[in-house]
Amino acid sequence: MVLRASGAKITQQFCHGVNGNVSKAAGSAKAVSFDEHSQDCGAFIMAIVGENGSGKSTVIQSAASVYESTAPKHFLKGRGFASDYFPNTTWDDIREVEIKYSLLEGDKRKTDTIRNPGERWHGNYGRSERPVVYIDLSRILPVAARVGYSRIAKTRHKEKEARDFDKYRLERFNQIMGRTYDFAKMSLTDVDPKRRVPVMGFHGCGYSGFHQGGGETTIAELIQTDMPKYGLVLIDEIETSLHPRSQRRLIRDLAEKCKENESQIILTTHSPFILDELPYEARAQIIQTEDGKKSIVYGVSPEFAMSKMDDIPQYDCDIFVEDKRSQILLIEILVKYAKDIVLNCRLISFGAASVGRALGIMVSQKRFPKPSCVFLDGDQGSATGCNQLPGQDPPEYVVFGALKAANWPGVAARTGRPHADIVDACNRAMSLTNHRDWINNAATQLLMGGDILWQALSAEWVNHCLPPEEARKIIQPIEDAKLGSKTGYSGPITINISTIPTDANGNTTLFEL
Repeated sequence: MVLRASGAKITQQFCHGVNGNVSKAAGSAKAVSFDEHSQDCGAFIMAIVGENGSGKSTVIQSAASVYESTAPKHFLKGRGFASDYFPNTTWDDIREVEIKYSLLEGDKRKTDTIRNPGERWHGNYGRSERPVVYIDLSRILPVAARVGYSRIAKTRHKEKEARDFDKYRLERFNQIMGRTYDFAKMSLTDVDPKRRVPVMGFHGCGYSGFHQGGGETTIAELIQTDMPKYGLVLIDEIETSLHPRSQRRLIRDLAEKCKENESQIILTTHSPFILDELPYEARAQIIQTEDGKKSIVYGVSPEFAMSKMDDIPQYDCDIFVEDKRSQILLIEILVKYAKDIVLNCRLISFGAASVGRALGIMVSQKRFPKPSCVFLDGDQGSATGCNQLPGQDPPEYVVFGALKAANWPGVAARTGRPHADIVDACNRAMSLTNHRDWINNAATQLLMGGDILWQALSAEWVNHCLPPEEARKIIQPIEDAKLGSKTGYSGPITINISTIPTDANGNTTLFEL
């Protein structure tokens, strides 16, 4: 695995096929209202985010159903058939359901279906073989609450066998949990030859899973499990029972194991910390509108994902921008020319420009429950439902270029640094090939934070370089959107499925890499 220098995110190198054995599964189950959407899982680790009931678990259960697993049976749900993941119950009659899927095996692509037209499922036999590991929420049950474990907790029983964590596993366990354990092991008692109990030592005190927190037990059981070579690992709500630091460390650990075993993980999450550890290409969000329709957005930022799953605080209008620098630049424009908008609107970073274009389509069709505006950076060109920030280049080019031509007016007074230092640092930064490095490079030379310097540059660019008529082009669509909320915003309407990105075969895609 390759990590960026900050150690925070997995790079794009980590988002490509696994030895010609990448799974692509599509859920199309009417019983769960996930019709005619497909997911493209071409990354080593792919995260699916969305509100409860949006269909995240349906996606990974569909993926589990399309293979005949060669992994040990305890890794599966039942026998690993679709009927095990989508069972008929007293309340649920699963019929007229179809799971369409496409598998890339070496250079060959296999396309098939698993379906239940009426009484039974068809297509289970003849599936491709692959080790599949399905990890659902049953893992977070306390040891004492699990079936068959209560009788193990009797003092008259003795430890019969213990599988000690070797040095490597113990180091992984310590690193994820952020604590230094003396030892860790999975033990069997003389009363039950199958049910293992995690036991660990910390600061000279040993204790079992009957007295551990859910996070310790979950990670201990995960660490002692060997991820199969070329396997498909499916994990539901991976962050459950883990604090943010452990969530981040777990993703990094799993990334290492994926690279070692050439495996693939598809996970569901509600956590911004999990998303933040993954590159844009490895994130997809299922958005459910008030009328129950679903839209799929890929490459989302953690901030955008959380904004779609939380109602507080409330604002008159949502304004979507590409990243934090675009957000700061837009705020400075609004502070200068329309300060009230800053107080009444929420600015949200959406991440990849492709997300902005998808949001623009949704805005044009009034799919959001409140008025919304989308701003792309000037270099992205026009797109349906989107507005553009000033200039025809990335914000760094626009701001640095104009201020340099004007000899950096006002920046020294705003930052408290000598004018000569400002000129030297910013001019030197502009010599770097990647414009995204300019701010941090100049800020380091000036001994100040990157965001502080960018805010100062943006404010002085607005004061000295932005014509009022250009500012009006930014403000007008926001005011129009807010006016719509006061005159009766029509709310979400149904989106035509053809507006969602499609693959070469015309199938709508959940992930586009």
